[in-house]
Amino acid sequence: MENIIEIKNLNFGFDHNKLILKNVNLQVPKGSIYGFLGANGAGKSTTMRLIMGLFNDEANSVKVFQENVSTIYPRALQNIGSLIDYPAFYDHLSGYDNLKIVCIIKQLNASKIDEVLDTVGLTEAKNIKMKKYSLGMKQRLAIALALISDPELLVLDEPVNGLDPNGMMEVRELLIKLNKEKGVTIFISSHLLQEIDKMVTHLGIISNGEIKFEGSKEQLNDLYKFQKTKFQMKNVSDFIKILNTQYDVELKSETEISVVTNSQKEIAHINTLLVKNGAEIFQISPAGGLEEWFMEITKQN
Repeated sequence: MENIIEIKNLNFGFDHNKLILKNVNLQVPKGSIYGFLGANGAGKSTTMRLIMGLFNDEANSVKVFQENVSTIYPRALQNIGSLIDYPAFYDHLSGYDNLKIVCIIKQLNASKIDEVLDTVGLTEAKNIKMKKYSLGMKQRLAIALALISDPELLVLDEPVNGLDPNGMMEVRELLIKLNKEKGVTIFISSHLLQEIDKMVTHLGIISNGEIKFEGSKEQLNDLYKFQKTKFQMKNVSDFIKILNTQYDVELKSETEISVVTNSQKEIAHINTLLVKNGAEIFQISPAGGLEEWFMEITKQN
């Protein structure tokens, strides 16, 4: 599978005695929506700036479109749309006029403005002044700007930060549409795990400058699917003592416990044990999910 972004053995810091990124390895497949996850200060933004050539990659550890970032820019900017820092728009001008000014300054094709505004769902608002735009509309306009050059790759740093749930949904649906309908590869960073979980195909998890997990969402699911299992039943507190002697059990509510499990066979054994002791079980399901897995992965040494 072709990788649009490839990072090998990347070490980076402004002070060589204090590295921000330590032996980072990433592969972003063509056509993927790749979620780059980490807490604030983990190294996400630094990595993205290196990908965009905004920081100097002295060791040539970063490749985009299979070329070193040290040689690919500015030529590659026609194929890459980015939202690293929020662009400076003029509130007294319309969305359309803001894009037109940027196109003139950056020598981009202004004839595509109507097309990208339609793509991000702002056609009806294109002549409205920016000061009347909601945060979600402003963020969609920023993405429209990133799409002006008809890029193969979008690099987005926290694109839903500060948005309300409706704004997050608007941006999420737009990115999924761009990926599915236009085949755009999307590299997106965020600390909002539930939002990312709804759109990504691949994941990289970074903590303290080190990659803790990298792979497809299916690989993550396979890795953690037996880690914890939820058992929902009546009078759950009556049965905790039965399991505590053999298993690591956590009380979630009056009707739910979470049990650390390592196999399907073990889940079946727990179910049999509970039923033999009179439990009325009405649901068994994985207790995982991206948020819980993220916490588990990042706490590992």
